Amino acid sequence: MDLNTEAKMLKAIENLEERLTSIRAGRANPAMLNGIMVDYYGSQTPINSICNITVPEARQLFIKPFDKSALKNIEKAINESNLGIAPNNNGEMIILTIPELTEDRRKEYVKQAKSLGEDAKISLRNIRQEDNLSIKKAELPEDEEKLYLDDVQELINKYNKIVDDKVKEKEAELLKI
Repeated sequence: MDLNTEAKMLKAIENLEERLTSIRAGRANPAMLNGIMVDYYGSQTPINSICNITVPEARQLFIKPFDKSALKNIEKAINESNLGIAPNNNGEMIILTIPELTEDRRKEYVKQAKSLGEDAKISLRNIRQEDNLSIKKAELPEDEEKLYLDDVQELINKYNKIVDDKVKEKEAELLKI
């Protein structure tokens, strides 16, 4: 069994967690701005590296740039990011007010979370498949090969359960009013 198998599976879980935080649950979370790139002096820069993002209350984000001249570009990047939230620029900072989620929107986000969970499981299956192939290529004695294949299966079961738990957790968060 490849020693990196569990490390690869952990990476798949970390990736899932990161992607799940980008699904907003009606509460302000600075992670929802991850991936937004701002045109800053001609180069694309992650929004969180050119400003301070704070959560003053449950449904608001304050985005205060280190350089006020970047305000317009930050506002433009948020508008183009497909967040579905209109930025409010007061000349000092940008305020994002997160609207309450409708029932339909919540269900849509739950589907999205389940889809991300399925992607993570596919990734885990691919890791298992690679590992099983390498075990079979190693031409080990039959009982030893079976032992390694069983170990890989135990790992995949463990990590699939973690994926299910993470998705259920996000689903509960999304459906909580």
